[in-house]
Amino acid sequence: MTVVLPGVALSDHSFTVPLDHADPGGRTIEVFAREAVDPARRGEDLPWLLFLQGGPGGKSPRPTSADGWLGHALRTHRVLLLDQRGTGRSTPVTARTPDLAGELHHFRADAIVADAELIRRRLTDRPWDTLGQSYGGFLTLTYLSQAPEGLRTCYITGGLPGLDATADDVYARTYPRVLDKCRRYLARFPADAARIEAIADQLRTHDVRLPDGDRLTVRRFQTLGMMLGTGEGAQRLHWLIDEGVTDDFLHQVMTETSFAGNPLYAVLHESIYTQGAATNWSAARLLPPELADDAAPLLFTGEMIYPWMFDDIRALRPLKPAADQLATRAAWPSLYDPARLAANEIPVFAAVYHDDMYVDAALSLETACRVGNVRTWVTNEWEHDGVRVSGGQVLARLMDMASGRI
Repeated sequence: MTVVLPGVALSDHSFTVPLDHADPGGRTIEVFAREAVDPARRGEDLPWLLFLQGGPGGKSPRPTSADGWLGHALRTHRVLLLDQRGTGRSTPVTARTPDLAGELHHFRADAIVADAELIRRRLTDRPWDTLGQSYGGFLTLTYLSQAPEGLRTCYITGGLPGLDATADDVYARTYPRVLDKCRRYLARFPADAARIEAIADQLRTHDVRLPDGDRLTVRRFQTLGMMLGTGEGAQRLHWLIDEGVTDDFLHQVMTETSFAGNPLYAVLHESIYTQGAATNWSAARLLPPELADDAAPLLFTGEMIYPWMFDDIRALRPLKPAADQLATRAAWPSLYDPARLAANEIPVFAAVYHDDMYVDAALSLETACRVGNVRTWVTNEWEHDGVRVSGGQVLARLMDMASGRI
């Protein structure tokens, strides 16, 4: 099926892939992808650009027009928007899945990359370009480790991972950034400190319920700090806090913190960092005392996932047994091949956001030094969501670097 929207023609594709690529004759699942092309160029033999979505557990963007980075990409490419396995219109993963934890073992970067390479071979006999946002950058380095022959040029925005960093290493680096974002927020909106304390006091002394029936606790309220890692996040959080505990406030908090649309983000989150070791709920173990739910002043947490979420949040409760099993699982395969990456010849152009709250810039730059043929652009003009909110400027800059114009 093809739908034509302003400036973009969208066609649906579905691909049958093995659940376990090491057992190609075993159980299969469906992976959905949406092809995007300039309607005026539909008949042309354009190079492909695979978009690797952030996450984990996030479906690909649903375009309404050819704006932003997509519009810029469509000037030169045919774009594939991939619903990574388990997301969007791909075969869903639910709590009713037998041996859910065992199945989710096949939903990390290595399997997603194997899906992508199988799909590429069905669409084209040429290597394609990739754009990896956030977790999509992690996928890119796994792709370069597993199947560099499928790649022509790689663009990464806010997603150069540590090649051998553990979950503990990641949180030891990112927690200080969360604290810094909180302090900057309160310096910018000093009156919000009293508003935050008033809301927290109300949550401690009253049984405040969200529209879906979940109790709003102080620790769930703190997770709104995930907003602080985006360009307009501080402003959005300020106006939410400004409401006080109203019906509209509760509805917005539920929407921001429920994980109803992407439960895989929570259940898989720490596993994206681990290779050959259990995380044992790393973020919870390393939680700084300044971010405790009884700390004064009360501060917000970031994108970290905690075991209590699988008790307190309706959409995550059915996933609690699987989440606990994944947190204690040690038999995780390697996602990156440092030797192969050091010898990499595929051009990689990466935007590293200096103030990134989610992906530590220093760790990203260490990785850039360890991977061959990587050129970085370090900027504090944009936050982690720069490729989405910059109107195409971030991707344009990386493509100019690739073409030699910069």
